[in-house]
Amino acid sequence: MKNSYYSLGIDIGGTNTVFGAISHDGLILKKDSILTNADQNPVHLFDKIFERNKVWTKELDNRYFFKNIGIGVPNGNYFTGMVKDPPNLGQKWQNLDLVKFVKKYYDIPVKITNDANAAALGEKSFGVAKEMKNAVVVTLGTGLGSGLIIEGKVFYGHDGFAGELGHIIIDPKGRICECGRQGCLEMYVSAKGLKHTIDDYLSRYPNDKTLLNLQVNNFDGKKMDEAFDAGVNIIQEIYEFTGNILGQGLAQASTILSPEAFIFYGGLSNAKHRILKFAKQSMDANLLSFQKNNIKILLSELPDGEAGIIGASCLHQ
Repeated sequence: MKNSYYSLGIDIGGTNTVFGAISHDGLILKKDSILTNADQNPVHLFDKIFERNKVWTKELDNRYFFKNIGIGVPNGNYFTGMVKDPPNLGQKWQNLDLVKFVKKYYDIPVKITNDANAAALGEKSFGVAKEMKNAVVVTLGTGLGSGLIIEGKVFYGHDGFAGELGHIIIDPKGRICECGRQGCLEMYVSAKGLKHTIDDYLSRYPNDKTLLNLQVNNFDGKKMDEAFDAGVNIIQEIYEFTGNILGQGLAQASTILSPEAFIFYGGLSNAKHRILKFAKQSMDANLLSFQKNNIKILLSELPDGEAGIIGASCLHQ
């Protein structure tokens, strides 16, 4: 006898898409990951997702019924259901009415939000932010996104696009961002930001073997971490530079938001003793005097790839 339901939570990224069948109390019943193939028509991605969900529906039929769909997607608008100029997704995603698109597959409730907001909702519902009223969840990977928790709820702003921490301007004459402006935080603190920094260092040290090896290996993040842990000076300098800029951005955000904590989620934040160590030092140095030592930097305790799908499934609660 079916005595509960599950939601299909989907977290769409520029490279991979994670999706899962999530019970009403946050239990991941089923989970899978596929390549997004962002330059293709979204129909190819959702065909694969919903084929897998058909299998799950049959496997879970004796206990759970399939009730709704929640999606986290770059630049997804909670209010309109539209995807607006998403970074790292192709032309076919531009100005896509994603709610209407998905309802062609299933005529059930569908809600979307920005992928970072989905992660924030997951953290607030079942993660380290569960007991917090005010926090910022920062997704740190290919880019830098954030979701705001204000007075216990995810804050969307009047247009659905609040919380663009990655586009705080750090240097008005700095690197050109994909958003069209200059010097955005994301262009320094993210996987692509690190790539730009390494390129800058290569222009200054063109014969450095560590940097040349990273270039040959397409700026492999794991190799960078290994070099940092091995005490390679130039990599430690790059991470310190990156962490210092991140800390400045967090301090700027704190003057307006005054959160209890910044909670980090995503590949670049996995080792707290690297970039985040320098970020904490820089943030504390740049906070207002009455905020110093009152704002934490924490790591998500939800397994990699799960905050987004859990949060997306909570959009209907």
